[in-house]
Amino acid sequence: MKNIVSLKILLIFSLTAFAQQEYKTLFEESEGTKTPEYEEVIQYFQNLADDFDQVKVVEMGMTDAGYPLHLVLLDKTQVFDPQKWHEKNRPILFINNGIHPGEPDGIDASMMLLRDILLGKQQINDELVIALIPVYNIGGHLNRGSHSRVNQNGPEAYGFRGNARNFDLNRDFIKADTKNARSFQLIFNWVRPHIFVDTHVSNGADYQHVMTLISTQHNRLGGQAGQYLNEELNPFLYQKMDEKGFPMVPYVNAWGGKPEDGWTQFKDLGRYSSGYAALFGTLSFMPETHMLKPYKERVESTYKLLEAFLEILNKEGNKIVNVVKSDRESQRARSEFAFNHILDKEKHSLITFKGYESGQKPSDISGLPRLYYDRGKPFTKEVKFFDTYREGQLIKKPEAYIIPHGWYTVIENLQRNGVTLTRLPKDTTIKVSIYHIEDFQTATRPFEGHYLHSNTKIVKSQGFMDFRSGDYLVTMNQEVNRYIMEVLEPESEDSFFNWNFFDTVLQAKEGYSAYVFEDLANEFLEAHGRMRQVLEEEKAKDENLANSAAAQLRWVYERTPWKEKEHNRYPIFRID
Repeated sequence: MKNIVSLKILLIFSLTAFAQQEYKTLFEESEGTKTPEYEEVIQYFQNLADDFDQVKVVEMGMTDAGYPLHLVLLDKTQVFDPQKWHEKNRPILFINNGIHPGEPDGIDASMMLLRDILLGKQQINDELVIALIPVYNIGGHLNRGSHSRVNQNGPEAYGFRGNARNFDLNRDFIKADTKNARSFQLIFNWVRPHIFVDTHVSNGADYQHVMTLISTQHNRLGGQAGQYLNEELNPFLYQKMDEKGFPMVPYVNAWGGKPEDGWTQFKDLGRYSSGYAALFGTLSFMPETHMLKPYKERVESTYKLLEAFLEILNKEGNKIVNVVKSDRESQRARSEFAFNHILDKEKHSLITFKGYESGQKPSDISGLPRLYYDRGKPFTKEVKFFDTYREGQLIKKPEAYIIPHGWYTVIENLQRNGVTLTRLPKDTTIKVSIYHIEDFQTATRPFEGHYLHSNTKIVKSQGFMDFRSGDYLVTMNQEVNRYIMEVLEPESEDSFFNWNFFDTVLQAKEGYSAYVFEDLANEFLEAHGRMRQVLEEEKAKDENLANSAAAQLRWVYERTPWKEKEHNRYPIFRID
């Protein structure tokens, strides 16, 4: 009997070893120097799906490159239906790779991780579900070379940061200018993961750590999930990575300074993947390996971090599901939401940082002082990490928003993100709160195809407005309330307004002929004596106004009934 058991163990080991060899990745075959081309990546996952019933590969949406976006699902119970996963309260891990294809570490790590789960080398609970995008930025992955990341230490060839239209996809999660982002939004809101991991590679200062981590900002995430992230999940991940031989620190956000002086936590707005996911209550992360480290070490550290996520989900999957689920449900009843978070410089934690001494030496190019790091002088010290943010603004939730149906780009964005909208059945007059854009600043240089607005200020009033049959009503009793307010409140940093969705209302469409309007304006002032008095008061305070006939005529026009009501009026309305 003992011999039979031994033979069975030997047979299982032999089959596993054979399978391990059969599904060997290019990364392994090249001893950590190469990463596969796009077609090879997709074929690898398709081979796993063909050979293992627990894996399914689906195409979901199109990309700017003209290729469909692939989603790989691993479900030991072979259900492959997110709605049923959520009905059974099953934990869901969603991994996104290749958003910047010059940073392919996660692609190779995910290929090996999925294989190792299927071959039994990695153990996961039957309830745990994994969804992953093998390559998100397909256009960038096809734009393959070895020079686009000038300082990167391998692999031999890799993709480019920009997508097929040269967009940085990790700035596109709110505005969704690309087909990639629109497809991603559909996928994300179909899967609705509990943990989301978007794999990256960093640059910047030199230090000993191979892996750094951006965890979504816990104060912005808020609720039970924010507390769990800060007090339990993050400490678990850092401890595990230390045990696995890759001691980790938070993303070294020390641009323009020395890491040993400490740094602030990266504020991941909704434009970034982790900030976007957090708007839906998801515990979200951006691992950032260091580009100066050998590619083999970077991939291995990414694999170990993904392994740590499996371990916490095996251990506390039910708790994670309950925390996220409870927070999402609580969004329905919340009365106000926090925006525009500000760093609290009075609070910090201490982290162990393994760095290299930095200094200045003459540049061989300019002869002027230049920064360098001396790898012959490593050090370990406690540094300050400023990781507390407080709300910059609180905005009360309305009962509903009304969106005239002409603003279809806004409507389509909301629909892709799981927002429920209903249409007014007939023309109707409704009392609403109205925003007028009082002030804002606009960037002088383009950023990802936009001239971003910032520091937006509004004036709020109330009035009755006529709406038409087919206009959209967004009632604020939804799990996605936070996302809705983040994009629809114009003062929010990453609002649709600040991303230029409504710039047409900032330009007046009608005007006047001065020589004709002059007499009409005078009649208006004669009929409104107080208005003339106010004009005289303003002229007394403003020399430029007093010395400009055109400016005075414009001042009068802006206060008459002929001034177009649409100018500077925010075209989405609140029912308060």
